[in-house]
Amino acid sequence: MDNSTAMVITRMVWAPTPPAAVQIDPAVLAQQAVDKMLLRGLQIGITPKPGGKGVVGMPVYLWTATGAETYGPNTASASAGEVTVTATAKVSKIVWSMGDGRSVTCATAGTPYQAEFGKQPSPDCGYRYSQPSSTQPSGKYHVTATSTWSIDWTGGGQTGQLTETRTSAVDITVAEVQVLN
Repeated sequence: MDNSTAMVITRMVWAPTPPAAVQIDPAVLAQQAVDKMLLRGLQIGITPKPGGKGVVGMPVYLWTATGAETYGPNTASASAGEVTVTATAKVSKIVWSMGDGRSVTCATAGTPYQAEFGKQPSPDCGYRYSQPSSTQPSGKYHVTATSTWSIDWTGGGQTGQLTETRTSAVDITVAEVQVLN
């Protein structure tokens, strides 16, 4: 027989018990469901707006859009055999690193600033700078928002929780008001 010809022999074997069923790990399916989701970093809303100027001591409002991909809830499922796992993700907290060495942790999406709020501080997610951004090498504060996604899953007779994080950033300018006499 040369190398180009191969012989295949198939035999049937009787077993007194059927082979064990393949065990499906629901936690693996949960991760597959999460992988189907599109979980993005925040769509940062901030006053002052990037490109504008804020003032030392004035309220800074911090917020994000609340879509399924940026804040949740976001749901997906994955199946294998007879097991289906459904996962639901939503942002549980946002840590805002303000660029001056301080941070703010918010448990909500924040409140978008509106002109009629004037000098009132944000009711749920805000900050005040005590120094101008000119103290930074770039002349701006580099603000990062890290969202923590809490993901609850259920299926296959089990439940569990996973966590994912996403980060977004913007640069803002904060100036000092000079008073002249």
